[in-house]
Amino acid sequence: MALDPESQRLIDLMMAANRPAWNTLTPDAARTLYLSLRAPAQGPLPAEAKVVDRTIPGPAGPLPVRLYRPAAAAADAKLPGLVYAHGGGWVFGNLDSHDVLCAQLAIEAGISVMAIDYRLAPEARFPGAFDDVVAGLQWAAANGASVGIDTARLAIGGDSAGGNLAAAASIWARDHGGPKLRLQLLAYPVTDAVGRAESYRRYEDGYGLNAATMEWFFDHYAPDKQTRGDWRVSPLRAKSLGGLPPALVITAGYDPLRDEGRAYAFRLQQDGTLADLVEFGGMLHGFLSSPMLLHGARRGTSLCAAALKEALVQRAQ
Repeated sequence: MALDPESQRLIDLMMAANRPAWNTLTPDAARTLYLSLRAPAQGPLPAEAKVVDRTIPGPAGPLPVRLYRPAAAAADAKLPGLVYAHGGGWVFGNLDSHDVLCAQLAIEAGISVMAIDYRLAPEARFPGAFDDVVAGLQWAAANGASVGIDTARLAIGGDSAGGNLAAAASIWARDHGGPKLRLQLLAYPVTDAVGRAESYRRYEDGYGLNAATMEWFFDHYAPDKQTRGDWRVSPLRAKSLGGLPPALVITAGYDPLRDEGRAYAFRLQQDGTLADLVEFGGMLHGFLSSPMLLHGARRGTSLCAAALKEALVQRAQ
């Protein structure tokens, strides 16, 4: 498998910058560094998106969310909705870190996106982030019409740790009378906090996200190793993945999480849930949120938007 030249250039830039490894930093220092890297990687917010910040009730108090919709959409139009959870290992990331990705999905798919600023670890350990995403999904289903969301046409999505939360929230919705979701969009998701697949060893270091950082993330989010087999942390270990919404699973070829993303897509299919697996063979973990650096990010975002448009708009007509 060939590494994309733009991915190699990104690796070279990271090496030249000689920034400290995430797992050598405090969570606060990691958050500051991560956010400082986001603006040049994602670029400016597209003018074609209308963006509104607000709070909704959450398990631990007001929960910040950010709403995106195409600026060209009529103000009173009820658009299909995507509830989105950002990546960042449950430790960093926020509404700003994935701003452009969410806006672009809204524009290209012609939908409303509600991004959730869930609580981060270690201040809020498992199940804090999961509970917040479920609360956001419940609110969108019950109150989305008040912010221009068609509550009969909902999807959930996320990347990396956010993909983990989206997958787990889909299982929760199936088992607890939650909204009937039309798609789960899972970009390079964490699906197994217990096992370590071959891709962990093959891409242990030198490709952006590394194995040591993943252990650092797990130690902050779920330090009690007995909890890591819980399906809310390891959705791959759920008793059944049947009866779930259709899934688009995106993986990156040079990513420690590649194999567990593949395994999740295969398990979904095995259990009777429709799942498409698309692997961007030359990309690194997290590539979708770096459109200013990677053509693959722009191509991947358009693919995700097309899947959302098909599931929420075209098939729903």
